[in-house]
Amino acid sequence: MAKYIVKRVFLAVVTIFLVCMITFFAMNAVPGGPFNGEKAKSEAIMQVLNARFGLDQPVGIQFLNYMKGILHGDFGVSLTTGRDIAATIATRFAVSAKLGLIAVLVALIVGVVLGAVAALNRNKWPDHVIIFFVTLFTAMPSFVSASFLLLIFCIQLGWVPVWSTSDPSYILPVIALSLSPMAHITRLTKTSMLDVLGQDYIRTAKAKGVSPVKTIFIHALRNALIPVITYVGPLTASILTGSLVVENIFTIGGLGSAFVESITKRDYTMIMGVTIFLAVIMVFMNLVSDLLYKLVDPRIKLE
Repeated sequence: MAKYIVKRVFLAVVTIFLVCMITFFAMNAVPGGPFNGEKAKSEAIMQVLNARFGLDQPVGIQFLNYMKGILHGDFGVSLTTGRDIAATIATRFAVSAKLGLIAVLVALIVGVVLGAVAALNRNKWPDHVIIFFVTLFTAMPSFVSASFLLLIFCIQLGWVPVWSTSDPSYILPVIALSLSPMAHITRLTKTSMLDVLGQDYIRTAKAKGVSPVKTIFIHALRNALIPVITYVGPLTASILTGSLVVENIFTIGGLGSAFVESITKRDYTMIMGVTIFLAVIMVFMNLVSDLLYKLVDPRIKLE
């Protein structure tokens, strides 16, 4: 186990470094810059600004200087607002994290329950109803479901208030974020559950007189959750950062909105800071998913 963790941590560091390098050079290859706004600036002002932020140096030197700062925990400041990148990420991510964690829990709990119910009632009316809505939610893009929820429950019916920073309502954003992953988890759980229910050890447990509840929840559902765990790791990483579309529709000032703003303004330091932050979360959650395999099924060997 320890050897496996060390190997994965090393690969994680290499992965994050490659993400930094590819993002940095691809970002600088795009024409334009952070100071090319609608109002043209004089050549002298452009030179001062580029020298102030080190953009007058060769791209390779800029990359080395940036990585030196990252190793010391310095993400720099925004090229457009002058704010500290680390503080901005922490503030924006607090909103996205709260919204994302609730959405992940809702998608996981509802998806596993519906998947188990569909598997235990295969080819019966509960199975058909669940699969109908699962297929609908899978095919429906998030911006469609978010717009529909906002139009119906906020504007038409007035049951849920519009998002406000002073009194935020997480109901509709959580539903919009969790519908698609919930549908996918339902399908994964049902498929895995049907496969597990056909295994020899399940038939043996039934033959020995083990209660149906214990057979389902102790033997069947536990092993059926392995594919779900595989999906929940990357899912958590992606939802924790906040859906770009959902955040824009509900005007939520999360990390996703900040990332979109930085791209449109060519804020190089903000783009790099958010990209590195997201890469670290993604790599970490994948590692956690692999380690959870061992807890769910001790027969799995990590090498």
